[in-house]
Amino acid sequence: MATSTAEAGAAPDPENALVMEIEGGRVVIELLPDVAPGHVARIKELTRQGFYDGIVFHRVMDGFMAQTGDPTGTGTGGSGQNLKAEFSDEPFLRGTAGMARAQSPDSADSQFFITFAPARFLDKEYTVWGRVVEGMEHVDGIKKAPPGSQSGMVDDPDKIIRMQVMADVKE
Repeated sequence: MATSTAEAGAAPDPENALVMEIEGGRVVIELLPDVAPGHVARIKELTRQGFYDGIVFHRVMDGFMAQTGDPTGTGTGGSGQNLKAEFSDEPFLRGTAGMARAQSPDSADSQFFITFAPARFLDKEYTVWGRVVEGMEHVDGIKKAPPGSQSGMVDDPDKIIRMQVMADVKE
C-alpha cells in the first residue's frame, strides 16, 4: 500500500495534488501516480482543461460515495476517452478517490468517486488514483440522494466549483 505524504506528515507534491473547490469548501486530493499513472495523467489533463469546473455530484449514496465527472449530469457521459484499468492493492478506505466505470474494466473515462467510508468490496475491481488529505468534512457535506434511492441520483446536486492541479493554483 502506498503511503501518502499526508500520512507521513508532509504536504503533498503540488504537481501530484488537486485542489477541488466545492460548495462546502476546499478539498485537497493527493494523486497516486505510482499506483495509477495513466489515470493520474488523464485526471490532471482534464483538470488543466477546466473539464471538471461546474460539474455536479450526480450520484451520492450516504455511507458509500459521492460520484462526479459527467458533463451531462446523468451518469452516462464522459470526456470520450476510455482508460485501461490500473487495478492495484490500494484499498478503498474513507476518502479514497477511484474511477467509476461501466461493466468493462477498461471503460473508465472522466467520472470518479470519493468514498465516505471503507468500501473494501471495490478493492482490485476499480482503479484507485488518489486520497483526500484535506477537507473530507466538505466531502461529507455533499448533498445525498434521498433515503432508499436505488440509483443514488441526486435532485438539485452540489457541484465542483473549480478543480485545479495544486501547482497551478494562484492564491
